[in-house]
Amino acid sequence: MKKLVLYIIIISAFVSCNHPKKATIQEINSAKKAANTLLENWHLAATNANYENYFSPMDSLSIYIGTDASENWSKSEFQGYSKPYFDKGKAWSFKTLDRNIYINTSADFIWFDELLDTWMGICRGSGVLEKTQDTWKIKHYVLSITVPNDDINAVVLAKKENDSIFLRHRKEILK
Repeated sequence: MKKLVLYIIIISAFVSCNHPKKATIQEINSAKKAANTLLENWHLAATNANYENYFSPMDSLSIYIGTDASENWSKSEFQGYSKPYFDKGKAWSFKTLDRNIYINTSADFIWFDELLDTWMGICRGSGVLEKTQDTWKIKHYVLSITVPNDDINAVVLAKKENDSIFLRHRKEILK
């Protein structure tokens, strides 16, 4: 009997250790608020051309995907591309119109999408945040230009030549 009780205790301990903690409603709401604040401050840092405040919320392994097909940057590549703009005191300004934040049950992983008012018109941003210790970091961000469905044929035609050049160059690289 003692062996059975010991076995049940060991199995129970093992099972409880292997299940991630389920966050409370307060923890989930707090995480959503923290994510919203982080993203608002991140966009504000670009508006104010504050290089340090813009790049510090990005994880060292983060990826930034821009609107051009060639723009798939690691954090360090994106920093190199962006630094001249920040140094001139003029980066970019994205104003949030709408944001949806989704969170996993342990409140340490967030994915989101947002509509932005930008110099390019309305754009969409989407990304992933991860909490390590007590800090949220941007792991992945994608910026895309929205195109009204009625205008898609004109956009496809406008980018056809550049897409062809991009694909030809990509095939050469992959050889």
